[in-house]
Amino acid sequence: MESDRVGGSGLPLFISRSTDTASRKLDGEMLLASVRTSTLFTLNELATFIWESADGQTSLDEIVDGICSQYDVDHETARRDAIELAEKLASNGILELSESAFPNRKDRDCA
Repeated sequence: MESDRVGGSGLPLFISRSTDTASRKLDGEMLLASVRTSTLFTLNELATFIWESADGQTSLDEIVDGICSQYDVDHETARRDAIELAEKLASNGILELSESAFPNRKDRDCA
């Protein structure tokens, strides 16, 4: 299976929820507020799945595998969309991206 890569570097991509984010789940959608940019986001069901899976220990490849097993979407589309979402949320301080797993921290648990 092809892996998600950061900028084509050949390294896996890990995502973690930022500690500078407030979140609340309402009717299957996640509401997020970036403390850094004062930006509010509403995530649909699929984006909420990615957000809740962003524990810093699970690679984006594994998250995409979970998406494909639960939703009717092909792997390449899910992978491309997940990377695009992760990059957008990271640019707004909502997610953090890394080529290696983040330290396991309890304060990153989903609200």
